[in-house]
Amino acid sequence: MVSVISGFAAWALARRRPCTSVSTLPCCLVYGRLRISGPPLPRRVTIDHHLLYTTSYSSLIFLPLTSLIMDVDTIEDEPYMLPSYAPKAPSKRPLRLAVDEAHPFELEAYIGSYSGRTYIDRLLHLMPLCPPLAPQAVQLAIAEALKGRDVHLYRSVFVTYERVQHDAGDELPEPAALAAADQAWADETAARNVAERTKLEVELKTYSSNMIKESIRMAHRDLGDFYRAVGEHQTALKHYTKSREFCTTSQHVLDMCMSVIELLIEQRNYSHIATYVFKAEAALDSASAARANTGPEAPAGSAQANKEKRTAEREKMQTKLDVAAALSHLGQGNYEKAAQTFLKAGSVKGLDEWSGKIISPGDIAIYAILCALATFGRSAIRTHILDNDNFGMYIEQEPYVRELVESYMSNRFKNVLDILEKYSTRHYVDIHLLPHVANLTNLIRNKAIVLYFQPFSSIKLERMGQAFGWSVDEIEQQVVTLIQSGEIKARVDRQNKILKAKETDQRAALFAKAIKSGEDMQAANRKLLLRMRLQQADLVVKLPKGQQQQQQQQQQQQQQQPQGHGYGGNNHPLDLLGGEY
Repeated sequence: MVSVISGFAAWALARRRPCTSVSTLPCCLVYGRLRISGPPLPRRVTIDHHLLYTTSYSSLIFLPLTSLIMDVDTIEDEPYMLPSYAPKAPSKRPLRLAVDEAHPFELEAYIGSYSGRTYIDRLLHLMPLCPPLAPQAVQLAIAEALKGRDVHLYRSVFVTYERVQHDAGDELPEPAALAAADQAWADETAARNVAERTKLEVELKTYSSNMIKESIRMAHRDLGDFYRAVGEHQTALKHYTKSREFCTTSQHVLDMCMSVIELLIEQRNYSHIATYVFKAEAALDSASAARANTGPEAPAGSAQANKEKRTAEREKMQTKLDVAAALSHLGQGNYEKAAQTFLKAGSVKGLDEWSGKIISPGDIAIYAILCALATFGRSAIRTHILDNDNFGMYIEQEPYVRELVESYMSNRFKNVLDILEKYSTRHYVDIHLLPHVANLTNLIRNKAIVLYFQPFSSIKLERMGQAFGWSVDEIEQQVVTLIQSGEIKARVDRQNKILKAKETDQRAALFAKAIKSGEDMQAANRKLLLRMRLQQADLVVKLPKGQQQQQQQQQQQQQQQPQGHGYGGNNHPLDLLGGEY
């Protein structure tokens, strides 16, 4: 033990910085670092305003000598305080959802549409959001967890409820009053899982030594299913992807991709879903073509039945892929593509075993409608939703969704906002929709304000507020935000509380349109002249034979149609650019 090197005091004096309690602190300098040891040990040591806390006299603290000055303070009873530059926890309060007459929500009716892990995941997601429903949710989750083989998931149900009950205080009953953990079941299930895993791993080693590709593929698939069932998703994903090396047919690749897609949806790993959807679609095309070419010859009636069966199977698989791709777009915030993909999904029967296990038809209706209202125009909504009989089967699962669309199309925007607020609890408890509810609601509200103002050159803010159920100040704030973002081209008369549209010079707009049309025509003529010169120089790239035949047929159809005159009919220069290059 040596005293502090006197250089520290010299540095402190040179920079005129205080150096307190240095002489009373035993320490030594070791290879350019300060090691503090032995009593008395301070609770806080400050070097360049960095705080270091110690808990026992036996602790050894190594501090880099990044500064010439060291301030040592001995503070006996001071509470822990983070420095000003330290990252602070977000001050945002946790989301708490209301369940009352204004926000109706029936837990049993909602959760009855699901099964398996999705059933439990949604209940675990719901408990912190709706503490009053937590006691009922934990009992349902425990009953469902006992049907599976995931011990960790079973225990996480109790942990989640204990956390919710601790935050709620005396409002919720103690966990022991609701259900006791079944330790015997947990031990028995864990032992069974170990035995099953050992058996499957031995089978994989045996098949690998025999070099039988099909058996190795099936062993990896079985291990992937096992690890997925016990909740080890990363290991399951490793075995699923490993089985790709041993796939010998397109159907095997398709089965592997579907297993991975289901796993990614359970993990809510949206960014990787699209990759496997693309691979699965390619494998589906190859598998369908292979089945059509290699099928045995059969009588006409039987052949037609087999063809219809293959078509139905392909439609079911395509429906699942469309739903998976749409979830990927939704998870990444691409609402327009999500709506388009959801709306082109096949019938409800096409979901097959996915219905409830992965997603419910009612979820698809809610996702598609909210994304469509946030991004589609009126004509697109009418074409893809109201006139879409196939998607009507999904809307029947959630009747309020149809009312939402009809209110939007009939300009009853106050009713639209009321419906969104009324069913906001239903939207927030959804595990896929939660991060996007606020954004989608804002987009729908902004589009409604823009649509309402379109027919007017000027309108009183009071009238707009009545149409949306807002006060004048609220509607003014919303309108100003839309003007600043460029969605509404207007000005606000704050004195008279009037919104006036900016007047457009129709004559200048007409001239600008004419000039743009002339520029487009000039560019088309240049391209046409370039094509003629390339043909004169015999610089022509011929199309494949199949495409040549299609082009000839199109040209014959065009010749049979009545010809226009000048550039106003079918003789526009852009129409002459087709052909060989």
